[in-house]
Amino acid sequence: MPDTTKSHDAIELTAAAEDAGQRLDRWLAQKIEDLSRARIQALIRDGYVSDGGTIREARTPVKPGITYRVELPPASEPDVAGETLPLSIVYEDADLIVIDKPTGLVVHPAAGHASGTLVNALIAHCGDSLSGIGGVKRPGIVHRLDKDTSGLLVVAKTDAAHQGLADQFKSHGRDGRLFRSYLAFVWGRLPLPKGTISARLGRSQANRTKIAVVRGEAGRSATTHYEVLQVFPGERSTGDVSLVRLVLETGRTHQIRVHLAHIGHPVLGDAVYGSGFRTRLASLKEAARAAASELSRQALHAETLEFEHPTSLKKLKFSSELPADLSDLAIAFAATEKPKKKRL
Repeated sequence: MPDTTKSHDAIELTAAAEDAGQRLDRWLAQKIEDLSRARIQALIRDGYVSDGGTIREARTPVKPGITYRVELPPASEPDVAGETLPLSIVYEDADLIVIDKPTGLVVHPAAGHASGTLVNALIAHCGDSLSGIGGVKRPGIVHRLDKDTSGLLVVAKTDAAHQGLADQFKSHGRDGRLFRSYLAFVWGRLPLPKGTISARLGRSQANRTKIAVVRGEAGRSATTHYEVLQVFPGERSTGDVSLVRLVLETGRTHQIRVHLAHIGHPVLGDAVYGSGFRTRLASLKEAARAAASELSRQALHAETLEFEHPTSLKKLKFSSELPADLSDLAIAFAATEKPKKKRL
């Protein structure tokens, strides 16, 4: 084991014989739990790592007996202003925060949404507990929900937590650490009680702001699993609506919405991928029609989020009930019929 000493603004590690020849950035990332490899590479690039002289190459081989010093400059202030906005906090500790995001809230500042976003709110709420992700005091966004999709979202507060969570989302649950499920009201009756949608996704050639199913090797692979929980008959078959639970095997932009539209069962209220919403309303039963007419967004909700805590390695599980607009929709649909219902 290397000899390690640490001050408030620097870490010093002395390499052992078995460390010889390793890439410096990889070795330091293994030894310093609080810093991601990307952060260490940035520190090397900016001249904050030395062995008696400044090191500028991340691939520099480690030499046994040499003491490496990693200076830790204070995290810089974010270039996004903090804003005091209401947040529904499900869980929070020193490493991360879990939010139940309402519909209408944009996650990250972008063109047209320079303020009033979740990131603005988190900068104000977390304050000095943001230890610096990539050297900046900002929340670490590892996954996103569309503006009009509600539900659970986890955000990192430290560089190490950001790296740990990002690794889990990159594997999309294939290693058993991460699980996400969504609830959606969709048009029609799906072909099977349970099924899988596999179709590659990429930018639409007709409209670059949209995602589309693409053929051949273009785009990126995407897989969505679904389970029908309940079917609500309409006045006509075109007005049938299904409540489905969806589990992602991959996490592409707009994946659920595009996949469901692709098989002919778009999400209710989806103005981008579910054209004909107003026309289909006429096929619903009266009570359901009134409730659906009030819907101002896609009826999609991030219901369940499970992941391994990046520091304690403890399994965390969170659930979110349908928000008021979708709960009212479910009640209105259920009032038109008394079908057998699975427990949500």
